[in-house]
Amino acid sequence: MGPRINFSQRWKRAAVTFVAMLTTLSAFSGTNLLADHDHMELEASLVAPYQGDARTDARSFALKFAFPATAPQQAAHWQLQLRAPQGELVQEWTGKTPLAAAGAAELNLAWAGRVGAAATLPDGIYRVSLRAFGVEASRSRAVSDTIAVEAVLPSQDYDVIEQAWDIRVGNPPLPVMPAFKALPTSTSLAVVRAKGNGEAALTLSAAALGSLPYTVYFGNLHSQTNHSDGGGAVSTCTSSQGAQTGAFGPADAFPYARDAGLDFLVASEHNHYFDGSSSTNTSANPATVKALYQSGLTAAANFNAVNANALAVYGMEWGVISNGGHMNIFNSNELLGWELNSSGQLLADTLTPKGDYATLYALMKQRGWIGQFNHPDTTGQFQIGGVSLAYSADGDEVMVLSEILNSSAFSSNTTETETGRSSFEGAFNALLERGFHVAPTSNQDNHCANWGRSYTNRTGVLIANGTPLSLTNFVDALRARRVYATMDKNSQLVLTANSAIMGQRITNSGPLVLTANYANTAGRTVSTVEIREGVPGRSGTVTTLANTATATVTPTNGEHFYYAKITQDDGKILWSAPIWVTQVAGGDTTAPTVSASVTGTSGTITLNATASDNVGVSNVEFLVDGVLKGSDATAPYSLAFDSNTVSNGTHSLTARAFDAAGNIGTSVAVSFSVSNVVTDTTPPTVSATATGTSGTITFNATASDNVGVSNVEFLV
Repeated sequence: MGPRINFSQRWKRAAVTFVAMLTTLSAFSGTNLLADHDHMELEASLVAPYQGDARTDARSFALKFAFPATAPQQAAHWQLQLRAPQGELVQEWTGKTPLAAAGAAELNLAWAGRVGAAATLPDGIYRVSLRAFGVEASRSRAVSDTIAVEAVLPSQDYDVIEQAWDIRVGNPPLPVMPAFKALPTSTSLAVVRAKGNGEAALTLSAAALGSLPYTVYFGNLHSQTNHSDGGGAVSTCTSSQGAQTGAFGPADAFPYARDAGLDFLVASEHNHYFDGSSSTNTSANPATVKALYQSGLTAAANFNAVNANALAVYGMEWGVISNGGHMNIFNSNELLGWELNSSGQLLADTLTPKGDYATLYALMKQRGWIGQFNHPDTTGQFQIGGVSLAYSADGDEVMVLSEILNSSAFSSNTTETETGRSSFEGAFNALLERGFHVAPTSNQDNHCANWGRSYTNRTGVLIANGTPLSLTNFVDALRARRVYATMDKNSQLVLTANSAIMGQRITNSGPLVLTANYANTAGRTVSTVEIREGVPGRSGTVTTLANTATATVTPTNGEHFYYAKITQDDGKILWSAPIWVTQVAGGDTTAPTVSASVTGTSGTITLNATASDNVGVSNVEFLVDGVLKGSDATAPYSLAFDSNTVSNGTHSLTARAFDAAGNIGTSVAVSFSVSNVVTDTTPPTVSATATGTSGTITFNATASDNVGVSNVEFLV
């Protein structure tokens, strides 16, 4: 089933109106109706199953709307479109859905699939697109039930949601994926440690054949405990907790996440909750506030002192959603804030004015801190000078990550089967086009005490083999953007460009070979692959360069970025970190020369290449029948290849050589033969008859075999 796309950050105008109304009511009633609610935003979600009925491809799309706090009745106006691979409109649904008194509504929209007039629709990847906006009930009555969403797009009165999701119809061709051996993980490291021999450990100190010299660590970079509005007992938790009222704190969260199989957990507490209130506790003692933050750092340090194979990180989620934007700061030993008590004392270690992102970025740069954009929205967030998602050089240096997907923040699921998920791909693309160098992350934003257990999504972080999982090494990997986002904890995605790896910034001249390297340790396969491209600083649109796992392009001179997106056969998605490329002219324009040969005809054979260059060869890749099988970065260039993975008969080998300037030389394809002994396990089929009843009679048999019949025996 495809993910539920949550648009919780997009209908802020309705939310702001609601907040203003509640604030007015609070002034008259003497009750703070907004106390302990930092998540004051309308939520909408779409469930789009990736696979449909096996015969007709029929399926239903579910729309769900909710407001997380008690609210006056709202209504959602929406439009859903289903389009074929070439963009033709297949079906459209429109409507208005009022929210119940409890602030929630749900409906299902059925598509009959390829029947009737739609029976001739082609196989392919279709797109389900949702546009929606929220209106308070009093205003909604003046809006037609079937208003076209396009009609309100020019209006400033509505914040229109526009998101899309791909679904699979029929059996479109599957992409050919390059050979890629899964990188070691914490599980495989544990096996090596258990063996206790140097030979096994040595295999993790260098690149594995057809792989890269990194270990993948999986975890969650976004969660809360009872130091802010998290830590709610799963038996009763349905939303964010009142400030510091949750049942469980950081000392509970870190071992829980370790036992759930996470390699790391970040407890990112709301920075303005440390005074015991989501607003301002004017009677708070600054010493108590600051001590609570320090106790969280101590809890993480104590955990790390006795857990070498799991990492606890304690930090803060700075800011507010409305007219702000949440962001994590991972490595600060200071609590940042803007609130003052009645004596004018700062309820934090260091003053950071609310909503002043330019000043915050500058401070983070000065201190050496790094951050993550949390559930970013394309409008109204992370503003500088009134510009949303505003770029600054300081911000570009310190903001290394951006969430592209979250599971439901208020899920109490503990079986990794949560269906509520939030997509922020549009904002991620916008940040890249603004000029930010950010890698995508997939987190859970846990507010209940189910850290890491709500869904199978993870953030994957690549740390060099043989390097301990420590806070310093972890932060260095985040700073290097060696990160990818995945909805499947058993999957890996690493984008390479020539000899560079995702997260890097390279200068290139000549062709650029981009390869999306994918592996899954649980038998999943790839349904679709995209290599996407854009231009940092252009503030334009990210586009698809190729729908193949390997793409060769010679970029125009200037700045570019590329990242990979893969959808598995079960609809779960992975996103790689980008590679940023500065394309230049001139310099070394001479491509390497390379020739190929093969040694052996059965079992493990050797693929050989001889390569030379006027400056130097940086890497040689080996392709069998056009499919990448591995590479070698040192001469003599060779690759051990299991010939049992291809059929007996004639095949072709091509070698591709790279130099440091990005020039590529390709050998002439050479033919080679594979002749492996095939074990025949299929018995012949045979039937018998007899002719005659006396004297000499004849026994007859009809026999066949997939290889050949060698003998037939007759038994009376």
